[in-house]
Amino acid sequence: MKVYFDVCCLCRPFDDQESHRIRIETEAIIAILSQCMVDWVFVSSEVIEYEIAQMADKERKKSVENILQYSKDRIPINTHIIARARYIHDLGIDTFDALHIASAESCGAIFLTTDDMLVRGIKKHKDILSTIVNNPVQWLMEVESNGNKNTQ
Repeated sequence: MKVYFDVCCLCRPFDDQESHRIRIETEAIIAILSQCMVDWVFVSSEVIEYEIAQMADKERKKSVENILQYSKDRIPINTHIIARARYIHDLGIDTFDALHIASAESCGAIFLTTDDMLVRGIKKHKDILSTIVNNPVQWLMEVESNGNKNTQ
């Protein structure tokens, strides 16, 4: 199983952990990353690297970059991904989100995000996507209840 986290997910462990939701999402992300060390594949991309490079907080940026060292696959931007991202963007999805989803689709990865609006927005169009888009907590709970099978 391949897993693609958006930058919000990669930043979550470095967010203020006072909020119950943030703590739970952090725990889920760490659990998924841990599983990627065993038998899942953590996928990164050129889009993720670009977005991280734009971070103003140097300490946070370095912390998130350190997570990327554990990725086992990196998706470069290509014309197919750009064309697919344009199509996804035309559905009303933000440009970077569309690029992330197209990158995840290109390698058959699950796309995880903590952005509720994105999850709700893309669920309306899930029939035209070849990837699963979900919150890491929800997805991990579904995977665990289904015995580590891909799940929407």
